[in-house]
Amino acid sequence: MSKLYIVPTPIGNLEDMTFRAVRVLKEVDTILAEDTRTSGKLLKHFEIGTQMQSHHMHNEHKMVTRLVERLKSGESIALISDAGTPAISDPGFLLTRACIENDIEVECLPGATAFVPALVNSGLPNDKFVFEGFLPIKKGRQTRMELLAEEPRTIIFYESPHKLIKTLTQFAEHFGSDRKISVSRELTKLYEETVRGTIKEVLTHFENKPPKGEFVLVVDGRK
Repeated sequence: MSKLYIVPTPIGNLEDMTFRAVRVLKEVDTILAEDTRTSGKLLKHFEIGTQMQSHHMHNEHKMVTRLVERLKSGESIALISDAGTPAISDPGFLLTRACIENDIEVECLPGATAFVPALVNSGLPNDKFVFEGFLPIKKGRQTRMELLAEEPRTIIFYESPHKLIKTLTQFAEHFGSDRKISVSRELTKLYEETVRGTIKEVLTHFENKPPKGEFVLVVDGRK
């Protein structure tokens, strides 16, 4: 039966792969992978021999129609990203939407997503929160921060190491240097670390300790 499976993969620790995810990846006809080299290591570890096809932000637009046709013809396809849950700051939305519009069944498995452990581990209110993902690089960045400065809910961002200092500096300017923040890096990996405090304190920490790894920033809402 044709179906699109959205399959989360570990964000670092391979023990976070679920039994169900392994089974689905073995059973489908094709696996769409953001980077076949990265995913190849994962599939080899779990002895998954299913064929892979590259599906990333640079080719997803032109692939959607063909993939929908294949699913309609009876194929079952799994979509994975390099790490975490597809469509969360990764490719996946366009294909999922196209499948729904064409009455093709979509099943999303539960699994690893970086912002959930970072939020829970932050100690900041998590009953209501806003997931922002990556901020705009240039156009619209300042406008977005000005808008979020008034947000009363906890705010979650993703950030790369080479932009962390700049982003924290801008947070101090727009949110206030005394706003509480929790910054987690390398979640589930050997050097996992969470730094909590005011934006000023956390900025000072990373100015003295060059940032490495991928980051999740959890910012307290405006009181």
